[in-house]
Amino acid sequence: MTTINSVLGPIETGDMGFTLSHEHLATNAAGLLKTFPELIDRPGIIEQANDTLKEAYDEGLRTIIDVSTIDLGRDIEMMKEVSQNTGVQIIAATGNHLAVPRPFIDLSPEVISDLYVREIEEGIEGTGVKAGIIKVASDAGGITDAQEIVLRAAGQASVRTNTPISTHTWSPERIGEEQVRILKEEGVNMNRVYIGHSNDDTDMSYLLGLLDQGVWLGLDRFPGGRRPGTPAWEQRTELTKQLIDAGRSDRIMLSHDHSVPKARYGAAVQEERFKYNPDGYNFITRNVLPRLKELGVTDGTINQIMVENPRRFFEG
Repeated sequence: MTTINSVLGPIETGDMGFTLSHEHLATNAAGLLKTFPELIDRPGIIEQANDTLKEAYDEGLRTIIDVSTIDLGRDIEMMKEVSQNTGVQIIAATGNHLAVPRPFIDLSPEVISDLYVREIEEGIEGTGVKAGIIKVASDAGGITDAQEIVLRAAGQASVRTNTPISTHTWSPERIGEEQVRILKEEGVNMNRVYIGHSNDDTDMSYLLGLLDQGVWLGLDRFPGGRRPGTPAWEQRTELTKQLIDAGRSDRIMLSHDHSVPKARYGAAVQEERFKYNPDGYNFITRNVLPRLKELGVTDGTINQIMVENPRRFFEG
C-alpha cells in the first residue's frame, strides 16, 4: 500500500474503499467568493454537501477525488469541513482547468511546475493540505497554447513527485490522444495518467487506442447527456459493459463530475440541476451499477472498478 494526501492528512490507499474518481463539492471561478460573495451561498453549499455526502457514505462511498483547481474556485477549507462532517475522504488537486491564468502564457512550464510541486509537497494556500493529484484540461477545438504550457508543467510535476494526473478532455474530437502525446514528451509514466470524460463519445477504437498506450480511462460524466450530442447514462453504461467485455475492466473508473446544486447561483438553476441528477453522488450506486448487473457484470468486476482500480491508480 501507498500513502497519499487527503484534505485531512495522509491516508493509505488500502483505506480508500469505494471511490468516485472525478467529482467536485462546488465549482465557480477564481476569486469570485472574495470579490462577489453574494453570488455564492457558501454555508448553503456546505450544508448541502454534508447532507448528500453523508447519505452517500451510508450507501458505501468512502472517497472522492475533488479535481477543483484554482480557476474552478477551489475551496480547501470547505473540503476539510465537509470531510470532517461526513467521513468521506477527499483528495484535493493542484493544476489548472480551462481558464488558465493569463500570466501563465508568459511563463515556462518549469516555473509553473514548481508551483504545482509546492502544493503537493508543502501544501495549498497556507492550509498545510497537500494535493494528491494534478488536474489539467483541454476541450473542443484542441489544446490551446496556454493549456499546452500547463499540460507540460503538470507532466514535469508528475515526474518529479510521482503524483498522478487527471485530465478533462473532449472525447468526440479525440483530444485525449494529444494530451497523451504531450505528456509522453515530458517523460510521464502513462500508468500515472487518467484521461477523464472518456464517455462523452462511444468510439471504442479511440478508447481502446488510449488504453493501449497505458493510460486509465475515466468514465466520469454520469448521468450524461447535458452537453448536446453526448450520450445519456444508459448509453454510457452500455459503453462501460463493452469495455468490460473487451477485457479492460482493470483500467477504467466511474464517476459523475458532480457538484451540489447550490454551487450555482439562482433558485431556478439549482432546481434544474437537481432535476438533472436528484441522486447526486449516489447516481452510479443507484442506477449504473444495478444496470451493469442486469447486463451480466459480476460483483467482483464492480468491486474492481470502484475499489481496486482507484487504489491501484494511486499506488502507481
